Order: sequence, then structure tokens, then C-alpha cells
Amino acid sequence: MLVLDEPFRSLWAGQDPFVAVEALAGEVFRELEGRRTLRTEIAGRGYFVKIHRGVGWGEIVKNLLSLRLPVLGAANEWRAIRRLSELGVDSMHAVAFGVRGRNPGRQHSFIITEELAPTLSLEDFCCAWASHPPGVRLKRALIGRVAGMAGKMHRGGVNHRDFYLCHFLLHLDPAPTDDRFRLSLIDLHRAQLRRQLPRRWRDKDLAALYFSALDIGLSRRDLLRFLGAYFACPLRQVLRDEAPLLAHLERETPRLQARFERKVAAGEMT
Repeated sequence: MLVLDEPFRSLWAGQDPFVAVEALAGEVFRELEGRRTLRTEIAGRGYFVKIHRGVGWGEIVKNLLSLRLPVLGAANEWRAIRRLSELGVDSMHAVAFGVRGRNPGRQHSFIITEELAPTLSLEDFCCAWASHPPGVRLKRALIGRVAGMAGKMHRGGVNHRDFYLCHFLLHLDPAPTDDRFRLSLIDLHRAQLRRQLPRRWRDKDLAALYFSALDIGLSRRDLLRFLGAYFACPLRQVLRDEAPLLAHLERETPRLQARFERKVAAGEMT
């Protein structure tokens, strides 16, 4: 399968796109054995390129034995971007996508998305909130927007699997205000799509988001405001029906903290 929009349709005319994408130069953000992520510029515009060269059957088997679905290539992110667009959740705009090869372990694929700039991740935007609280209106508006995006995504059968504040980008042009701002959800290469999202995967996403927001000074009232907006129903009903979720959030926090510390120790957070 191959989809090319401009500028890559013209840029790669008469070329093999799978060879051309490997020749793109730019700032490399991640270089693994089977995956490469870089930023490149074409005619003054920025693009992010993700190239997958196959994870190998060993990695596939390891994931399956751990009861995890392996990420085989760029098709995962391509499908997730399209689904979020259908659901009305702002995300990335893909301008090129290709996949070839039937062997899942050696499949060659790529996806190119337009750079979202200027933007700032919510993790960075909110990092000083604990010591320098934001305006109440802006904080409530952001909580409501994140909750609404999460709710649409989950009701649409999508779970992110890396659902942290750092993967919400706040657009800075125009400058965000209390009642006017735009958020985009990124980094969808591990997302899963189903007709109906199992509760287990919904709760895993929400636990990750909760963990990533622990140190930004949110109150219990803020958490309840998020839940009310996420479920779009009276808070009393949420507290009655979702008691298992609240317990799960508390249980998952130590596990996610330990996992975070292991990644920092291993140098995987750079």
C-alpha cells in the first residue's frame, strides 16, 4: 500500500518511495535496530518521518508470550490517525504512508506527518503549576479538553498505550487563551483499534494519564472534574459506577513510578 500527498508525490515522482524515504536527511530523534525517527525539511516546512524495517520474529514471539500485541510497522499509526480524525480528535496530519512485504518480521513501512509547530507539550506547559498555579479558567478548560479528547478516543475504540501529558501538544499560534486553544494528540504508533474498547485498556490509558499529572498540583476536585467531563454524566453516577477505576488508578501509580525509574536508570528517557 502506498499513499503520497504533496510535497512527496512530486518530490519522489519516478522514484522508489521506499528507497527515497531512507535517503531523507535531518535531525534523528530515535535510532533503533528496526525503527528510525527523524525530522526533515522540505521547501522550508518541517516533517516527521518514522521508518520501520521489521521487528523480527524473535521480537514478535516475545511480545505474544508477554500477551502484548507487537507493533509491526507504520500501519498502526496510519490507521490511528485516520480513526481519530473521524472521531473529531485533533492529531497529526499524515502526508505519506507506505508498506510493503508480507512477512510481518521483515515488513518495510514508513509514515510522514506534518510538523506541529509552534507547540508545547502539556507536560512542559504544566510543569510549574505546583508552585505557580495557572488561572482557574484556563486550568478547568484544559482539564475539560483533555477529558473530552480521551472520552471520544476511548468511545471510538482506540486506546493509546502511551497516554501521557507529554503526548498532548498545545498549539502556540495563536497564543492560547482561557476559551480558545488547540490541543493535538501525538505518538500513536502503539495505539490499538477495536470496535469497542475493553475496560482493561481504557483503565490502563487513564492510569498513565493520571500518573503523568501527579506532580503538577492538581487537586482531588480537579480529578473529579476530569472524570465528570470524561464520562459526560453526573459525578454521583461516576463515583458509584466507576469505583473499580478509582481503585485501579491508586494501585497503578507505584507500578508506573517504578517503571519510569527503571527507564531513567537505563537511559531510555532521552
